[in-house]
Amino acid sequence: MWRNFKWIWVPITFILLGVSEPLTSYYLPQIIKSVGGLPEGAIFEMPKPTAGAVLASGLNQYSTIGVLVIVLGTMGIIAGERKNGVAAMILVKPVSYLSYVTSKWAGSLLLVWISLFIGYISTWYYTGQLFEWVPIGEFFQTLALYGLWLTVILTVTVFFSAVLLSPGMAGFISLAIALVLSILSGALSHLLEWSPSQLTSYAGALLTAGELPDDTLPASFISLLLIVILLWLSVFIFKKKELAS
Repeated sequence: MWRNFKWIWVPITFILLGVSEPLTSYYLPQIIKSVGGLPEGAIFEMPKPTAGAVLASGLNQYSTIGVLVIVLGTMGIIAGERKNGVAAMILVKPVSYLSYVTSKWAGSLLLVWISLFIGYISTWYYTGQLFEWVPIGEFFQTLALYGLWLTVILTVTVFFSAVLLSPGMAGFISLAIALVLSILSGALSHLLEWSPSQLTSYAGALLTAGELPDDTLPASFISLLLIVILLWLSVFIFKKKELAS
């Protein structure tokens, strides 16, 4: 990841995503005024958003562009090495399939969580400077919820990277699953309260309403269970495919 500069461009991308929302929200009236197009003498007033709403909007950036960055950065983590023969060179040594897959996952997980923390704390800092300070407890709670959702996305990507030989196909399917799950959870929120993608809306509810919904804990448990199952399946299927080839 260091040779591919992922430890540079991924955190920088998350920082840019983090600072863009509070800056845009604060300077939006000036931006609209400078663009022009308003009738002469018109007075344009916008209600000042709350700090919680700004922070929640900043988090939503990681549900869209952040997910895309994670998938693009990890879709070839196993499939790419299988394709160019590196995986075979590693696995002929005394390295277990479990260690191989989980080390890839753990390394990517460290990158995702550090990047998310750096980006989100940038959002929190600029929100506090330009609006109001959000309690640090809410910051860490929402960080954990969003980190758990991004961990699910990462694990799904690692799973398809282990199952498929094409990194592009692994990334496409992972993005499609994340998109479909988010759409279904939003449209059928009353039926899918325990969906992992609901963690993003629950984090937003904490920032805007000041409390977590009752289904936050079950959704977190389902997410952790899904991560464990997908990791186990990744090792199991990857081992079968490698032994068969």
